Amino acid sequence: MAENETLECITEHERILQEIESTDTACVGPTLRSIYDDQPNAHKRFMEKLDARIRNHDREIEKMCNFHHQGFVDAITELLKVRADAEKLMGQVTDTNRRLQEAGREVTAQTEEVIRCRIQQRNMATTVEKLQLCIPVLEMYSKLKEQLESKRYYAALKTMEQLEKVYIPRVSQYRFCQIMAENLPRLREEIKEISMSDLKDFLESIRKHSDKVGETAMRQAQQHRTFNSAVAKQACMGHYTKPVYSLNGRTHTHNGLMMDDDTGDEEEGDEEVLTAQDLVDFSPVYRCLHIYTVLGDRETFENYYRKQRKKQARLVLQPQANMHETVEGYRRYFNQIVGFFVVEDHILHATQGLVTRAFTDELWNMALSKIIAVLRTHSSYCDDPDLVLELKNLIVIFADTLQGYGFPVNRLFDLLFEVRDQYNETLLKKWALVFREIFELDNYSPIPVETEEEYKLVVSRFPFHDAEIEKQQDFPKKLPMSQSVPQIYTQVKEFIYASLKFSESLHRSSTEIDDMLRKSTNLLLTRTLSSCLQNLIKKPHIGLTELVQIIINTTHLEQACRYLEEFITNITNVLPETVHTTRLYGLSTFKDARHAAEGEIYTKLNQKIDEFIQLADYEWGMAESDGRASGYLMDLINFLRSTFQVFTHLPGKVAQTACMSACKHLSTSLMQMLLDTELKQISMGAIQQFNLDVIQCELFASSEPVPGFQGDTLQLAFIDLRQLLDLFMVWDWSTYLADYGQPTSKYLRVNPATALALLEKVYRGMKDTSKKNNIFSQFRKNDRDKQKLIETVVKQLRSLVNGMSS
Repeated sequence: MAENETLECITEHERILQEIESTDTACVGPTLRSIYDDQPNAHKRFMEKLDARIRNHDREIEKMCNFHHQGFVDAITELLKVRADAEKLMGQVTDTNRRLQEAGREVTAQTEEVIRCRIQQRNMATTVEKLQLCIPVLEMYSKLKEQLESKRYYAALKTMEQLEKVYIPRVSQYRFCQIMAENLPRLREEIKEISMSDLKDFLESIRKHSDKVGETAMRQAQQHRTFNSAVAKQACMGHYTKPVYSLNGRTHTHNGLMMDDDTGDEEEGDEEVLTAQDLVDFSPVYRCLHIYTVLGDRETFENYYRKQRKKQARLVLQPQANMHETVEGYRRYFNQIVGFFVVEDHILHATQGLVTRAFTDELWNMALSKIIAVLRTHSSYCDDPDLVLELKNLIVIFADTLQGYGFPVNRLFDLLFEVRDQYNETLLKKWALVFREIFELDNYSPIPVETEEEYKLVVSRFPFHDAEIEKQQDFPKKLPMSQSVPQIYTQVKEFIYASLKFSESLHRSSTEIDDMLRKSTNLLLTRTLSSCLQNLIKKPHIGLTELVQIIINTTHLEQACRYLEEFITNITNVLPETVHTTRLYGLSTFKDARHAAEGEIYTKLNQKIDEFIQLADYEWGMAESDGRASGYLMDLINFLRSTFQVFTHLPGKVAQTACMSACKHLSTSLMQMLLDTELKQISMGAIQQFNLDVIQCELFASSEPVPGFQGDTLQLAFIDLRQLLDLFMVWDWSTYLADYGQPTSKYLRVNPATALALLEKVYRGMKDTSKKNNIFSQFRKNDRDKQKLIETVVKQLRSLVNGMSS
């Protein structure tokens, strides 16, 4: 490398020497300058090369001089001859020069004055020229100060850019320009800080005013839904219509960022529509965005804005603890959320890239999950159906509003199905109280109708049809059901209306609405009304008359279920024959309630019989009967007669079943009274008295207290008692023992264990009587014979009982 550089250097020096030798002396300067501009110490090597060239030329000159020496000598000789003439000429020239200098001294003085004036003129021109260059810089800097003072920061940044790129470079050599250039970065930082402060104020402002923005947006969305049909009609007519709500200036058919200023005279008479710009001043965010963009720090600004808005979104989505208590709490919550996303939607479309669709979608998905969780939690606390209904309306308006801005709201409508279930639960609780109040205020007696108007009023409230009652021309009349029936029917219809209110504006088909109405009505009938009926039937104060009326009422309500289905069909226009149409389960509800009431009738009737039997006060050791039935039993029979007269209004075989159940229970109770283990002995007189009471029971059974029994069906309830008493009254033990086990036995229904238990009590009674009457010796022999007979029968009965047990 060093050798190559040396060769290149030598070649360059040869070239320079040739130029010096062949070039005019006026142009030698640039050539010599290239030597010093070359490599360090190159001039030394050049000097060496020059010296060598000089020596070379000297040798050539010497050779040439030697060659021309004689000619030179001759020339010198001739020059010496000219010397004298030259000295003479020199004197003449000197004299001429002296005279010329004296003559030009004045001219020189004037010339110097002219030169001085020319220099001053040149300096003045230069000064003016420099001032003309500096004045625009100073003017721009003054303009910059004014812009900063008037807070026109974006214009100030543009001025700074012009100063840096255009004006200051022209006069950069001046000190004041250097000071300006040093101040510009500091001014930029101040502008960044001020604009960021304005942005923070803007964020705080929209945080405070988001509820107002949301309130306006939701109100206009509600107006849009209300007048949607009118808007559609005008659109069909081909006339221009202004969008009803346009918080960001966008409609469903036009995606402009803002409303045009030059709307023309067509809209002068239209109602003013508030936009987001009317409610929020967006200039700080625009200004800050432009400033950071100009400063090349846009990414920092975007990250800061998005981070702050995420924080604000979390604050907005945080509900108040008592939000579920009033509808205003929900409204404020929704207004804030709508306001937040309306602002974000406007920022999305009014700026380029400050927020992106992906960012707003991320915010909305996060918000949607939080909103659904909050509503699911707080709605579960609501026990007022009106509040739940208002919440539903707010959710619908909330969803419609945000859907108008392009946010997906399907999950909100799915949430409404959960809210609908909560609404139905609150309705069921409310109607449970209504049903209880109706049942408590009912007198459980047929409805009296005094006039034709009253009859029409009842029929208009409840679909009652009875040919026999309608044929009756005279008033007053009595309708079979009690007052609670039309009230219950009316309340079920009111429930359907209340349930229908929730289905409005859910964007569901008639079939879905019909299905929802039928399912909620089924819940009302099968759960709420059924539970109220079951509780009513179980109440202690509900007597037999009330139970009979309840059975009649449930029969009429059951018949009215088909009218309820027609009522729902008329509301939804969905025919019952439609596939998947839910049927009402009222039939089973009222059947179950009727069966429960029937069972309660049997229970209460038996309890009443037990109460009468508890009044029985037999003298089990009496010698002879009174000759008439016991008073408690006659009272019991009279009670049964009056009760069964009421039962004639019962449908089907309920009255017959109740009568048969009462007779069987009475027979069983009387049998238990005879066989009571605490009763140790019974006299034959007590048996006779007991027989008289059983005869009265049999007479009651044969009197057909309830029509519809065939033959002696009702009397058979007392057959066990009758055969047992006949056996003791006739004392026909030989026949009983002889025919025992045969189908034709006269005492087929008498169980040996029953006969043995009662016979032992009679035996103990006879022994006790013998002890009391032992003073009458004439009766001893008869008693002893009877005792022996009883002992024999007892042994045979015990053998029969033992044989049965083995």
